[in-house]
Amino acid sequence: MPQCRRGRGPRLAGSRVTNTSLPRALAQSPRHAVRGAPASSHAQHLTRRRHSSEQVQEGSAPLADFRSEKWLRERAGGDAWNSRQAPRAEMPSRDRICSWEVVVPYASDSDSGSLDLQLSNLEDIIKGPSSLEFTESLTDRFRYLTHDDAFSEANVENLIESIQEFFHGELKSEHEKLTYLRSLSSLSRILPYDETTESFIHGHIADIVHILYILVEEEHLHSLFSPVRQEVFVTITDLSYQDVHLLFGSEDRLDLFSLITKSIITLPSEKTLTQLQQIKPSGSCKSECLYRQTFQVFSEMLQSLVVKDPHLENFDIILKHMDPWLQSIKDHERERATASIAQVLKCLCMHLSLKLPLRFQRLGHLVALMVLLCGDPLKEVAEKAAEGTHYLLHITLRLKYITEDKKNRPILRGAMKNCQELLEFYSIKQFYTCPFKIAKIFEVFLDSNELCQFVLTILDGLKNLEHSCTQQLAGELLMSLVENVEFRFEKVPEIVGVICAQLSMISQPSVRQQVITIVSLLISRPKYTDIVISYLLYHPVPYDRNLAEMWRTLKVEVPSTTGILSRLLRKLQTCHNEPTQEKMAYVAVAATDALYEVFMGNELQEAMFQLFPQLLMTLLIQIHHSIDLTMSEVAIPPGLYTEQEMSSKVTPLCFAIQATKTLLLRTLCLQEFNIMEKNEGWTLLAEKDCHLQGVSLLANALLKRNHVLAHKILYLLVPLLNRGNAKHKLTSAGFFVELLQSPVARRLPSIYSIARLKDWLHHGNNIFKILALTGLYYIIRHQKMREDIQSLLPCILDLLCESDEKIVLLAIQILLLLVRTMDFSTLAAMMRKTFSLFGDVRPNVHCFSMTLFGASVKSVKYANKKGIKNQVLDSLLPLLLYSQDENDAVAEESRRILTICAQFLKWKLPQQVHCKDPWYISPSEVETICKFFGKKCQEKVNILAQALTFFKNAKLPIRRAAVLFVGIFSKYLDRNELKTKGTEWIEDDLRHLLYDPEPSMHMVVSQALLQIQKVGAEPEPEQTVWGLRKLMCCLPT
Repeated sequence: MPQCRRGRGPRLAGSRVTNTSLPRALAQSPRHAVRGAPASSHAQHLTRRRHSSEQVQEGSAPLADFRSEKWLRERAGGDAWNSRQAPRAEMPSRDRICSWEVVVPYASDSDSGSLDLQLSNLEDIIKGPSSLEFTESLTDRFRYLTHDDAFSEANVENLIESIQEFFHGELKSEHEKLTYLRSLSSLSRILPYDETTESFIHGHIADIVHILYILVEEEHLHSLFSPVRQEVFVTITDLSYQDVHLLFGSEDRLDLFSLITKSIITLPSEKTLTQLQQIKPSGSCKSECLYRQTFQVFSEMLQSLVVKDPHLENFDIILKHMDPWLQSIKDHERERATASIAQVLKCLCMHLSLKLPLRFQRLGHLVALMVLLCGDPLKEVAEKAAEGTHYLLHITLRLKYITEDKKNRPILRGAMKNCQELLEFYSIKQFYTCPFKIAKIFEVFLDSNELCQFVLTILDGLKNLEHSCTQQLAGELLMSLVENVEFRFEKVPEIVGVICAQLSMISQPSVRQQVITIVSLLISRPKYTDIVISYLLYHPVPYDRNLAEMWRTLKVEVPSTTGILSRLLRKLQTCHNEPTQEKMAYVAVAATDALYEVFMGNELQEAMFQLFPQLLMTLLIQIHHSIDLTMSEVAIPPGLYTEQEMSSKVTPLCFAIQATKTLLLRTLCLQEFNIMEKNEGWTLLAEKDCHLQGVSLLANALLKRNHVLAHKILYLLVPLLNRGNAKHKLTSAGFFVELLQSPVARRLPSIYSIARLKDWLHHGNNIFKILALTGLYYIIRHQKMREDIQSLLPCILDLLCESDEKIVLLAIQILLLLVRTMDFSTLAAMMRKTFSLFGDVRPNVHCFSMTLFGASVKSVKYANKKGIKNQVLDSLLPLLLYSQDENDAVAEESRRILTICAQFLKWKLPQQVHCKDPWYISPSEVETICKFFGKKCQEKVNILAQALTFFKNAKLPIRRAAVLFVGIFSKYLDRNELKTKGTEWIEDDLRHLLYDPEPSMHMVVSQALLQIQKVGAEPEPEQTVWGLRKLMCCLPT
């Protein structure tokens, strides 16, 4: 005899019996196999009946119903139950075998006390056994064996040998397969009492698992012709009761579990199986019973795995395997999975004995699955899910009590009290048929992590394209949950991520709007705003249709709309405040595109009006940063564009321009938009060298058409000018300067206006100098601010020497406005500087310098006229010569200023000065002009020397006029001065011009040279008279 294991207490025997028509290993009754065996229990009789399917005749009972008798009577008013029991009573005992069913108690309207929600019994839930009364307990299937009940040594050895033979051979026939399985099951019965058996089983688990895998794999996937699959389930069940788990642990065991689950769940529906098996001679009755028994044994197998599961580790594995089938789109698969999990929950609830640590961490997921199934369109699925939910609530209460910290026990008690009140408000029957009420009860007990599981699972329900009602239910559940407990969420990015992924699969407009509303609710909560926005921005741009719809249809309460736009602005402004990088931050491009989509949706219009100044300036700055950039110059996060290629037409600039245009349109700045279009303002904004011109155009348009918004921007820019990088400051300064034209600018303290412009005058960047001068030009128009600008005159005068033409012109324009208020010393200094600009190669500078000179002459007071007389005299010849300039504007201005200077000297110029014809055409007019200047001017040689400096002028008309003037004016030279200095220096300069390629120039130079030589050769007038007198004296009288 094998050595018995003593001192281990009573052991549970297997529920397998050998009463079947097929031969079994050691085919003998338990009475012969086990000495002193007690009478068979009720559970054994049930098992024996379960394996007698071959004896069932035609006309078997319908599919087993796992609902309670009481509940069925309530659902059908008693008629359905009575009508079902009537034919059963008339059937012989054999025919009633297949109609055996496990009765699952289901709470009725009067069962509110069965929920164990009495606070006084809270501790009893954990300490004592379950108060639930079940019609049949699985432990009743166990029978106690004593030492005398053990198998004989020979029987044990025969069993082991027969099993070992199967390890090394092939199980070809159904008879061999069933013999192997029943032998293994029989051996499991003495496992607790025999060390040899225990050693054999544990040493060959891998072989057993492998053979079971092959047996299940060889079964037909779409039909059920033999009880082999059923016997596999029974064998696993018997071994599970002996703590030998063939489905948990190693990878091959989990693969077996997965295969077993798939083999039973994926079988066609019972109706289809019956049609397929009608070709068998055994008839449909056998196939129907075999199907029901196989499914029942599968359910019992799952229950055997959780009978002793204090850490819920086995239950967690079962749920992972059943999870995809609970969400199957096929009705019969979903029905089987739901029925199975409901039976498992029932068994677990009855045998629940929790111990820490708990391995089950997916309570929120399971609750969500059951809630969705309770609203399933298939009535059978909904009813079985309701049963499972009933037991799940009991399990949740016990689980929460054992896992909650003692400090939180009062909170748990309060939650249970609320739960009880809700259950009293709703009848139990109504409760379990309403998913919303179920969710409301469970959400009280779920922690933040479990709530996120719940939400994510419900979101998965949105993928159910086959059942639109499931999508609708999922959307409504999410709305209800998010509105009530959104503050307890932790994994908000994951929730939003699933929503974004599922949105493309949702076709119903109402459900799509519900899902988007969930995002709106989350994004409107300050706690989650940054989290949601950051996640939504981490998507490829331009956003796809679904994400664009989400941005466009955000619906939040008025106080939150400003917060959303402010956060987007902050994302963008943060990038602008950092030093310019090699690549633009991707969040800047994404935030710009998001703003564009929000503007297009126009749901946040009030916030757009409120934040218009910040939005407009931020977008203009973004345009400046985006000029000439491509997406390759953007720091795109890795992996963002793995599934799509970047279009070459997509650039950061296009997003910024689109957003700015849409902002103007949505805020009703239609006139401003029109001005920008007509004047090519958008093109100017997008060009590097013209960007500030576009900014100025838009600023002036706002100032002209919408001064209220313009003034708001002005006050916004006061602190903004000192922030950000160079491009940020330039764009802000460009807009700010244009707004200084407004009368409101007078209210700004000088520290924010004139002092800031003064700093820009000394800036190393010429653009800032230009902006400063432009701002000063606008401020001078305000009479009250002119006095503050007087101190800047020295700095402005220095700018007349700048090489940048625009700076010089702006400085001249400012000086023109201030010339009448200058003191004499400043005026004289300015005249010297402007005189130095006569003849500047830049026509505008040349022209305006003469204008300023003339204005200065007119502004000199009578007492100070002598101080600038020489300066005026020095300017006459240049002005006279520049009147011959090829540029008509310069020539005209020269004549005008020459007239002013003559009036200052109280001279009356000859009319020939105002002649517009070139001098070489009418030399007589030049003769008149030279004669006038010869009469009026002193130190004529100095004038001649001044004229020689124009011989090197780049412009031909000026050189030619200077030569003509020298040639003719030489006639009026003082002979004494000419005798002292000679004419060689004049002739030398003229000879150099003989090589000028211009023929007219050559002719004029030749004439002037002859004239100079002639003047130099003529004797003095006094010498000629004295000679004549001497000659007259020598003549005879």
